[in-house]
Amino acid sequence: MTTLLESRYRTVLRLLPAYYRREREEEMVETYLWDVDPDTQDQSRPTLGEVASIAALAVRSRLGAPGAPRRYVLLGSTVRLFALFAVLLQAAAAAADLVLELGWAVGRGGPGQHLFLSQFTDQGLLTAVVTAAQWTLPLLWTVAYFALLHDRRRLARASALLAALPTLWPLLGPLTGALVPADPTFATAFGLLAWLSALALCAAHHRDAPPARLPAGTPGLVFMSACVVMGASSVVLPAAADLAWAPASCFVVGALGWLLWQARGRDGATPGGALALAALGLLILTARVAALYPWLHVPEVPAAYLGGGLAQTAALAVLTVALAVVGRRDLVAAEPGLS
Repeated sequence: MTTLLESRYRTVLRLLPAYYRREREEEMVETYLWDVDPDTQDQSRPTLGEVASIAALAVRSRLGAPGAPRRYVLLGSTVRLFALFAVLLQAAAAAADLVLELGWAVGRGGPGQHLFLSQFTDQGLLTAVVTAAQWTLPLLWTVAYFALLHDRRRLARASALLAALPTLWPLLGPLTGALVPADPTFATAFGLLAWLSALALCAAHHRDAPPARLPAGTPGLVFMSACVVMGASSVVLPAAADLAWAPASCFVVGALGWLLWQARGRDGATPGGALALAALGLLILTARVAALYPWLHVPEVPAAYLGGGLAQTAALAVLTVALAVVGRRDLVAAEPGLS
């Protein structure tokens, strides 16, 4: 006779994919019920720890755990590549912003240095602490990127979560009265990019996942290339540069390179790469539109900013659609049943 506790365990186990339940459900139920008094099973429930453990197992088993069906292997590869590409993009953006800002302050001598330091000293303790965190914590994207590629997964996860924290301040700061309310759409778009990157890294690069690796190049060379592209895009067209400009420019260059790489038949070792880039492109496109939209109805906006932003938006949209089409084609080729 099935007890209420057994039914509850089986309900929680439905979080697991069907292939995993077919192989392990009975064994898991027996293990959970092994030392529970049969007379108390109708008054008992799975513990929060057991539910959390099953939920974590459900994520791992859907993201390329050993023995998973092909579709889950592809999903895991896609999410892992998305996390890697997104962390790389934000690591390069943080490093390039820091170098450009410091270069600007040093290049203008005393007045520039005073203006740079005033953001830490002239607006109260809370604002100074938050400003310092907004400068330093994003540099942990770089730590997450190199830790991930050197298979230091715990360090990569912790670094990515800490690096994403500053994106919460534009949303929470106005609630404390310590910050002038910013455009919530703009802040939400950048926060979404940061937190989806961090959560994808934590979920997909689990202990059973294969080590992270780049499709081409060495970690240092790829990182420096991304930094150079971002820095150059801001230096060449400073009138068009905003928070979305450099990351979007880097994505456009990287996505074009990926499509050329795939056209030459070099993508076989990285299944899901096009879909990962398409998902990242959609997030960057959202941030690009959120940054540009409030200025469309403002008179006397510099033509360079408006024209550069619209051109970049169009390029992002075209590339995202192209990557989605290529990714769908690759997915159908790998899983004929999806066609």
